[in-house]
Amino acid sequence: MRVSAFEALLTDAGREVLAGVDPKAAARDQLAAASLLRGDPRVAALDPGLPVSELVNAVLTQVSLRERGRAKFGDLAERMFFTPHGLEQSTRRAVADYRAERVARVALSARSPGASGTVGSPGRVPDGATAGDLCCGVGADLLALAGRGVPVEGVDADPLTVAVARANIEALGLSGLARVREGDVRETGPGRYPLLFCDPARRGGRGRVFDPSAYSPPWDVAVDLAAGAEAACLKAAPGIPHEALPEAAAAEWISVDGELKETALWFGALADGPRRRATVLHEREGLLAREGAVAHLDADPGLGPAPVAAARRYLYDPDPAVVRSHLVAEAAARVDGALLDERIAYFTADTAVLSPLWRVLEVVEVLPFSLKRLRSAVRGLNAGTVTVKKRGSAVDTEKLRRDLRASGPESVTVVLTRIGERPFCLLCREVGDPERERGRG
Repeated sequence: MRVSAFEALLTDAGREVLAGVDPKAAARDQLAAASLLRGDPRVAALDPGLPVSELVNAVLTQVSLRERGRAKFGDLAERMFFTPHGLEQSTRRAVADYRAERVARVALSARSPGASGTVGSPGRVPDGATAGDLCCGVGADLLALAGRGVPVEGVDADPLTVAVARANIEALGLSGLARVREGDVRETGPGRYPLLFCDPARRGGRGRVFDPSAYSPPWDVAVDLAAGAEAACLKAAPGIPHEALPEAAAAEWISVDGELKETALWFGALADGPRRRATVLHEREGLLAREGAVAHLDADPGLGPAPVAAARRYLYDPDPAVVRSHLVAEAAARVDGALLDERIAYFTADTAVLSPLWRVLEVVEVLPFSLKRLRSAVRGLNAGTVTVKKRGSAVDTEKLRRDLRASGPESVTVVLTRIGERPFCLLCREVGDPERERGRG
């Protein structure tokens, strides 16, 4: 999409055309939707210098992206603008809000006269804004910062992305606190922004990039920029190798509803917490009411390796943020638990303690893995609904589920794992109250 086609959507007439498209009808039959738009004289009038087909494509693309954007931004997506790449890499709203709260506590403390990084009078973005959002994309993080009163300047190299981010600032009424400029973040001198956020691009022409040195900007450049600020947050992929983490940073692995989303690295004044932390966020209402939206697990430098023991009454399946942050021993210690195997991230305990940091399963039976014996055990439990989980197992879970031929009215969770050098299966039932189970969906 060209910038001129996108900007045509920002006019009053363009917004009217966008509002008139039914996203569900367009998704069902895009050809019919395109035909209707081509016959609408308002579309051609949006920009007489552009082909109607290009304007129609711009409208339908935006309608589709807004509908997809609901998964990350909720109802805000109806007012926002996106590019396909920008939506793919943008931070989920729950995560952006969580991080922005932490950044705002530092940023707003600099409002006093004479303080380093003073933001000036409220309602304006002064030159040298307090926060710099490098590689800002469509603006998810700068919108979250500005929404908490932090003046912020976004920087991105792509002209269309810059136009989209500016449109989002205006759409959410944050023009007094946020702005965006086009530029190469590699030309940003260390220390230009006393408070800095950087989300290096992790997608290239061939798809997702896993090597940090291939990020844009490269990992060493991003780290130098973050380390040169008084306070900074550097966003990385959740699977970034631990050996690539800078010693100066505190690392936090963040998941949402059981899905690992990112690693946040905190520098300077923002690195005032534990050196390693797992953070679990929940958007589902059933969990918010009883347990809160955020749960943390912090590294304990004085804690030794977790003990290893045979399966007890309960099996704990830790959240991916706990596993990836290498904090399974800390999780097991909270419930006086032990690992089934020192190489596998399941742990077991005599008591059941509910927490967003893990799922709890009651162990019904433990068997050396054998399809015949497992099928007999599932039938013995009269189970027809079988959930299969695994760690340390190469078994094809979908094929196993079919091969079990379960048909009863009850439910069972089958956990496949390895204990020592032998494969095992544990037949379990999930522990939790009805409200919690509704929240898990």
